Amino acid sequence: MFYGAMKLSIGGSLKLAFRPWVEGLENIPADGPAILASNHLSFSDSFFLPAVLDRKITFIAKQEYFTSPGVKGKLTAAFFKGVGQLPVDRSGGRGAGEAAIKSGLEVLERGELFGIYPEGTRSPDGRLYRGKPGGLARVALLSGAPVIPVAMIDTEKVQPPGKVLPKMIKPGIRIGKPLDFSRYHGMDGDRFILRSVTDEVMYKIMELSGQEYVDIYATAAKRQIADEAKRKAEEEKAAKAAGLDKAGKRPEA
Repeated sequence: MFYGAMKLSIGGSLKLAFRPWVEGLENIPADGPAILASNHLSFSDSFFLPAVLDRKITFIAKQEYFTSPGVKGKLTAAFFKGVGQLPVDRSGGRGAGEAAIKSGLEVLERGELFGIYPEGTRSPDGRLYRGKPGGLARVALLSGAPVIPVAMIDTEKVQPPGKVLPKMIKPGIRIGKPLDFSRYHGMDGDRFILRSVTDEVMYKIMELSGQEYVDIYATAAKRQIADEAKRKAEEEKAAKAAGLDKAGKRPEA
């Protein structure tokens, strides 16, 4: 009931304000379990996708969204529960992954839609990164549910990092045909099979989104970007201390 109210208020407002375009809605089954595997460009992905679907979709979210103290924390927790997100503690390594898998299986066992971002985190630069096999592939093989690839398009442009007010653009959602991995039933412990399933899904997402694919994990890319930014900042600081300009030359007196 709360989900329906949140979907009506937030989803209706998003559709009215941004008018997202959608392709492939016919690929979402009218009933029964299914896994929606999407690229991840923006925080808003988890709001735009439910807004255009008639059925409820449940995502997993980091536990911090549900445990922050104070009135604001309680309101945030209520909001995320209302929009169909489940808290998962991601700080515990393998245990965190198992918790996410368990949550996904419970959603699917109820005959509902389970949403997952195989990249594991938002893309730092708009490109598509390597999918993590532990969650998506294992949930798919253990549940037997079809995997529906989804491409979120231009959602990162709605509210770029550092911007308070959103841009009034039309993001897009492209939904692909369901993928059947029943041929791998009982092979959820084979890491090569898990990798193969994940790569097949990521390839479909790449086709739908038109993104450039990068064969490293997004978390590694974020570290590289942070390290490069830190290196440049240290070089500029050292140059400033030495009295040099950005080109490495000493300004004329």
